Amino acid sequence: MKRGLLWFRTDLRLADNLALHAALQDCEEIIPVYILDEQWLGTDRWGFPRTGPFRLQFQLESLQDLQTQLSAKQSDLIFRCGHPAAILPELAREYQCDRIYCSKEYTFEEIAVERALEEQVEVSYFHNSPMIHPDDLPFAIEKLPEVFTNFRKKVEKYSQIRSPLPAPEIISSPTLESADLPSVQDLGRVGVAPDPRGVLAFRGGATAGADRLRHYLWDTRQLSDYKETRNGLIGADYSSKFSAWLAQGCLSARTIYAEVERYEAEVEKNQSTYWMKFELLWRDFFKFTAMRYGKKIFLPGGIKDKTKNWNYRPETVQRWIDGATGDAFVDANMRELKETGFMSNRGRQNVASYLVHQLGQDWRVGAAWFESRLIDYDVTSNYGNWIYAAGVGNDPRDRVFNTQRQAERYDEHGDYRELWGEG
Repeated sequence: MKRGLLWFRTDLRLADNLALHAALQDCEEIIPVYILDEQWLGTDRWGFPRTGPFRLQFQLESLQDLQTQLSAKQSDLIFRCGHPAAILPELAREYQCDRIYCSKEYTFEEIAVERALEEQVEVSYFHNSPMIHPDDLPFAIEKLPEVFTNFRKKVEKYSQIRSPLPAPEIISSPTLESADLPSVQDLGRVGVAPDPRGVLAFRGGATAGADRLRHYLWDTRQLSDYKETRNGLIGADYSSKFSAWLAQGCLSARTIYAEVERYEAEVEKNQSTYWMKFELLWRDFFKFTAMRYGKKIFLPGGIKDKTKNWNYRPETVQRWIDGATGDAFVDANMRELKETGFMSNRGRQNVASYLVHQLGQDWRVGAAWFESRLIDYDVTSNYGNWIYAAGVGNDPRDRVFNTQRQAERYDEHGDYRELWGEG
């Protein structure tokens, strides 16, 4: 009997999962596995936990939901904590699997794990994360346009978005050990209680992701006003909030795109519906930028190899983290991030600009704090946006935000600053 080991990574779903689909086509039985990589439970060079409590909680909820969905399909989920390149070959041998099926990742730490794994076992990779399959781009990755507008125009003209695949009816597996998933506390972290000021009570999992998609498009039809409201600061529905489910792969970008297309056909097509697709293209652009430039997106000079002396004063950075800079708009956003794990896109642009251009600090420490704290952290989007803000990314201009004017425009009456004021 041919068996395949299905390694879940940032694709915690059964619907539109290319690796799962291929494994089911090739194999009679599937062994679903998730490895909580120990390196993500450590601290980084700045002393921040690489996976903070908000994202860790969301991740564990997503795994619980995945396990429930697998059980409903007559399968289960094997869970381990450790090093994937050591654990996966052992499981493949134990269950006599012919190969490992998994999503492809695009940044150097994940690629290093893939290479170590390939030395021991056959591995097949699938592009589960981007909306546009890399094979459908109208240019080679090495010819990726450096400016987003040029990228967008080419892919809108020449690329097609593949239709999402349905979840399978059944997943045949042998009897598997039932995984007892850990809690945040089991992993040595302090749990976090929801802050009533937060925009949304995020809950991990494909089920919750589908609920959020249905709510934003069909229950409230907020999509029709997305372009006008997306720069909001307070409340659940000023923007889609899909990013947390996209980051863990609970929702696929192709699924969101297909639902937007259906919305356009059944409800209305306007600038807001286009803008949702536009934002999904930005997400792809950062993924393809990582594919093209590799480790450069993490280096001080970014993809432009710019020579720049970055400062790092811990006390200055800590004031930024704590929301104690003295700039009321920046401080409100930083407090929201610290207390909830989320911040609006408008806020992220402002606080990044402030750290780099007003405080003169190394952009990498800001990116690392976002990595630690954000519930919706996505490596390519995070670092792509930070090198962009620091002037060492796809647009090498120094984009300096006037935070006072931004506050006057987007928080005209001071409601947001009052909500996240001191105390």
